Amino acid sequence: MSKQINIRVACFADAQQMLKIDRDIILIAECNKTIVGWLAFQSPERKRLAHTGSFGLMVRKDQRGQGIGKRLIEELLTWAAANPIIEKVCLGVLSSNISAIALYRKMGFIEEGRKIHEIKIADNLYVDDVLMYKLV
Repeated sequence: MSKQINIRVACFADAQQMLKIDRDIILIAECNKTIVGWLAFQSPERKRLAHTGSFGLMVRKDQRGQGIGKRLIEELLTWAAANPIIEKVCLGVLSSNISAIALYRKMGFIEEGRKIHEIKIADNLYVDDVLMYKLV
């Protein structure tokens, strides 16, 4: 990758209120002071589920294929592995997003199920939500 991409934890004035800092994190990818991607990880408050969490990821279309998503996930997994609460990192991905599924598999995520016809793209056009996880 020829561009310098910096990954940082997002800062908010009321971060303690917005996030359960010990279990949630938002990562921002920047290039030349422009946000090119982000990752948000949230963990449930319920004690029985608090060891798990799910993330959403977005990389700008014009920045895809440059390893930004991979860098964000690597940062998340490093943070999760060091966090004494988090044991399982989960995600949902559209079944039509073949490149993302390939990346997640390459990074050690395993498919654990599907929500069939979960996402309606257009009239009579649906895709599955593929559920994946990785133990940390």
